[in-house]
Amino acid sequence: MSLDNMLKKLSVRSPWLFRINAGSCNGCDVELATTACIPRYDVERLGCRYCGSPRHADIVLITGPLTTRVRDRVLAVWNEIPEPKITVAVGICPISGGVFREGYSIEGPISRYIPVDVNVPGCPPRPQAILEGVVLARKMWLKKLGIECIWADAEASEEEVQKLFKPNTKAVFGETLANPALTVFDI
Repeated sequence: MSLDNMLKKLSVRSPWLFRINAGSCNGCDVELATTACIPRYDVERLGCRYCGSPRHADIVLITGPLTTRVRDRVLAVWNEIPEPKITVAVGICPISGGVFREGYSIEGPISRYIPVDVNVPGCPPRPQAILEGVVLARKMWLKKLGIECIWADAEASEEEVQKLFKPNTKAVFGETLANPALTVFDI
């Protein structure tokens, strides 16, 4: 092991999470609060922490359909997050617009403006599905840092990926609204 690789492994810290509300009904935000406050679904046991500043964040969790009113603010905050960053779309609204899809004030899926790495669908998604999405985002973040190889990629077979998930979840690779992201389905 080279000195460079050893220093990378020693200096890695826990990823910090930052939440962006892009105009949600707060259903997904309540479930995200569950992952911060209830010990059974606590993201800190995974080595992640919520932070209050986008400049400290590594993984961004976006909820709600992107509305015209907040679009520029969301993009400005997202651009403040330093690279390497991973984007997680939490709930069906940032993935497709949800029930607000055809509304006059909806700009469309968040993937039109921001590259999404992990999709966690649901209205709202259960805390277990959010945790699975955060685990996948953390692995992708570590891969971008060059520290740990992600165990699931676009070339992995569905059987290989499914072995790694709990029995009540299903991982699906592929195109989601013209967005090649990993999607976690809670079944």
